[in-house]
Amino acid sequence: MPILEGKGVTKYFGGLAAVSNVDFTVEQGEALGLIGPNGAGKTTLFDLISAALVPKSGTIRFKGEDITGLKPYKICRMGVARTFQMVKVFADMPVLNNVALGSYFGTSPGMSSTDAVREATELLKFVGLSEVKATPAKDLTLANQKRLEVARALATKPELLLLDEMMAGLNPAELAQAMELITRIRDKGITIFMIEHVMKAIMSVCDRIIVLHHGQKIAQGTPQEITTSKTVIKVYLGEKAHAGS
Repeated sequence: MPILEGKGVTKYFGGLAAVSNVDFTVEQGEALGLIGPNGAGKTTLFDLISAALVPKSGTIRFKGEDITGLKPYKICRMGVARTFQMVKVFADMPVLNNVALGSYFGTSPGMSSTDAVREATELLKFVGLSEVKATPAKDLTLANQKRLEVARALATKPELLLLDEMMAGLNPAELAQAMELITRIRDKGITIFMIEHVMKAIMSVCDRIIVLHHGQKIAQGTPQEITTSKTVIKVYLGEKAHAGS
């Protein structure tokens, strides 16, 4: 049984279908990519899964349970966490406290402050931010703010992690480190569903890829199948494939 499944998921903004009758499955333990041109509906789909938005129609199931339209905190405590396309950190709060908040909020509500700080410290080591744990989040580089978001999401103890353009704006060294981090997250048994424009990353990391265009799913398959799809090349990869991004 898939860990996450959507059937006929649809969301309109005014008269425009941002996501239109999209079916998808995410298998336990896989890394699934979500690609498409800007405005294709990718982040909207993540917003629907995490309940930042409520679909007009369709159903979303997590581990077989209908989560359509539940409150975001309930979905988080069921085991779904996410990062954001535009980094969202508590800017004036130290890095360690940002992550500890995830522990308080996640699947173990009522956690003691001692346990939350211990877990946050371990996660900062995992993502490579131990040395800046006392630094205000606003003073981190973009790459480290993205790592902080990942650590905070992991602090909620997810079984499924939604990553929204984690690689955007990173230099080649940072990109390699981010790809390695995603691999280590998978090694912890966490399923990955990721939006990405950096094709090198998504082709290397993901087992399968879904392609959206104008809110509709136009293709899905292995990286090899996607890179050789005439439809995908026409609407998306044609402008990306030779740019390495």
